[in-house]
Amino acid sequence: MGQLSEKSAGAAWEHLRRLPVWLPPALLTLAVTVTGLGSAQLWRDELATWSAATRSPGDLARLAGTIDAATGPYYLLMHLWTSVFGDSTIALRVPAVLAMTVAAGLLAVLGARLVDRRGGLFAGLLFAVLPGTSRYGQEARPYALATMLAVLATLLLVTALRRPSWARWAGYAAAVAALGLIHLIALTVLAAHALVVLITWWRGPAPAGIATPAQPDVERDRRVWRWLVAVVPVALLAGPLLVKARTQQSRQLNWVHLARLDDLTALPGGVAQSSVVGGLLVGVAALGAARLGRRALLPVSAVLLPVLLLFAAGTVVPLWVPRYLVFVVPFACLLAGAALAAVAAPTALVVVVLAGLLGLPDQAALRRTHEWPRSAPVDYAGAARVVADGQRPGDAVVYSPRHSWLFLDLGIEYHLSDPPRDVLVTEDEVRRGDLWAAECPQPAPCLAGTTRVWLVVSGRHAEPLAAVPGAKGDALRTDFTVTQVWQRPGLTVALLTSRPGR
Repeated sequence: MGQLSEKSAGAAWEHLRRLPVWLPPALLTLAVTVTGLGSAQLWRDELATWSAATRSPGDLARLAGTIDAATGPYYLLMHLWTSVFGDSTIALRVPAVLAMTVAAGLLAVLGARLVDRRGGLFAGLLFAVLPGTSRYGQEARPYALATMLAVLATLLLVTALRRPSWARWAGYAAAVAALGLIHLIALTVLAAHALVVLITWWRGPAPAGIATPAQPDVERDRRVWRWLVAVVPVALLAGPLLVKARTQQSRQLNWVHLARLDDLTALPGGVAQSSVVGGLLVGVAALGAARLGRRALLPVSAVLLPVLLLFAAGTVVPLWVPRYLVFVVPFACLLAGAALAAVAAPTALVVVVLAGLLGLPDQAALRRTHEWPRSAPVDYAGAARVVADGQRPGDAVVYSPRHSWLFLDLGIEYHLSDPPRDVLVTEDEVRRGDLWAAECPQPAPCLAGTTRVWLVVSGRHAEPLAAVPGAKGDALRTDFTVTQVWQRPGLTVALLTSRPGR
């Protein structure tokens, strides 16, 4: 049996080596990420993307001025996308699928240039089977695009350092500027780029696996200056975003805690979306770094410097969110690819397959829900079906809590073509330039004249009215009684009817 497996792996390798190095990783990533693309319903962050992307550019500008300025360019891109392809779950996620597919292909090319063809190929294949690649390749958020642009910018940097020209540096500048607009934290990869440029200048040719022909000192100096010029556009474009995002941080990241040391140990499992696969990746990457020696500088620094910079900042300011660092995963895979390139090709393929098999439980789980923990899904679609099945003309709906990152109203409205009247809303989120609507400060008058109310409450509650706090709860308990209650994962739906004589 083992001999048969080895022969099969050998035959697979013979087929792979005849193809362009980028093609197998790209095709495998595409195949894995499109599998079950629409299975998990949109989760809370994706609902925010849907809400933003379906607004006009003017409304998007107001939103950026209120909250989520850092994600504004991504929302604008998604606005253009949805205006052409619609806002179905699959349509919203396809840009991420395409971005991860391109990232895998670019990673293979980068690995071929920094290590060798086999190293690039195995790096791309390993990246394709990681649960994290599927998780963020199936999410309508900017992380997959940031991953693609981080790899692209690094590849263009290597190209510009090897064969300097203004055209190549201009390509690098465009990629870095796009990276900053899509995901500000991903710009921490520039610390690794700066380190490589400086060492290239200091040591001369081929200091970090970036083989260059012998150049006079003046050409080495030009590389430094051209890199500095190349990062000017990102400073001009992303700088204002960074300043504005800083003023919104207390509201945008009020759920994030200061970073602790144990957060670092949990990071591999977080970005790989599997503790066991994350541990395997770290172990094989460490072997690859040892094998490469000086040539490991670029991928090692592209992993460690962003992590350490965000962690250091996160100990002072609440910024530490593991998914913000998804863009470093390809560089860890590049190091792992270098280790796999040192063993027989069939053995390397077995390691890739093993990583895929170990990640299968997590792959299956993330296709059920994108919520974390996976054991606590929020079934917006199920709650919406309850309302749709029993809705009558004149019905109203009330959400509790309203100002929550669960986005109960967005979740129900996304799944209903004709939702009940949101009776307590005085100004919707679009007019407010926000992600949340404003409600009546005195709910009782706003509920007057309403005979049936659909109450949607987060969590599981046998007595949903008791779970509604404040004046809203008082008004509902005074004027309405519970007629029926439905429990759905993460949500409770209740039909309320007005009390006799009200």
